[in-house]
Amino acid sequence: MLRALADVFRATGGAVATVVTLPFRLVARLFGGASDTAHGRH
Repeated sequence: MLRALADVFRATGGAVATVVTLPFRLVARLFGGASDTAHGRH
């Protein structure tokens, strides 16, 4: 029983972590691309 609960928490924790980090990765990629183009223009 406890092991099953631990597995569920681990699965939901992984899903939540993925959903939470995805927007940050997109924003980082956008800012990274913007800074790259800015540096390229200079």
